[in-house]
Amino acid sequence: MSSEETADRVDPVGVRPGEVPDPQVAEKAVRRTFTAKYKLAVVEEYERADHGERGAILRRENLYSSLLTEWRRQRDRGAIAGLSVQRGPKPATGPTESGLAAENARLTAELEQARDVIRIQGELSALLEKLSSSSAENRGSRR
Repeated sequence: MSSEETADRVDPVGVRPGEVPDPQVAEKAVRRTFTAKYKLAVVEEYERADHGERGAILRRENLYSSLLTEWRRQRDRGAIAGLSVQRGPKPATGPTESGLAAENARLTAELEQARDVIRIQGELSALLEKLSSSSAENRGSRR
């Protein structure tokens, strides 16, 4: 059989020789994730087990001992309990009444300050205009 005949040959499944994907290897690796409840259950079971049974637990769950060591550290730090909190946006909390009163007082003080600045700018503008006109009169009388 020539190489052309081999390339044209198709097996009953409809796949050419050499194109069969390896069924043991996933196309894209997927990182496993574990819930906090699962982590605690496995760590507790592992710690209760005798030394000889621990390997069986790891094989059954398809885990490494280093992963359990990390989960133990997380549990001791209290991080696993924090993982059980639902992810996502936090529920909206409205402003408190005391917070609104404080913001209102701050904004009122800011408004009063702005009004004072505007009043002073108006007075300054009037004064400068008066000085400018009197200066023009003085120049006209000198000539």
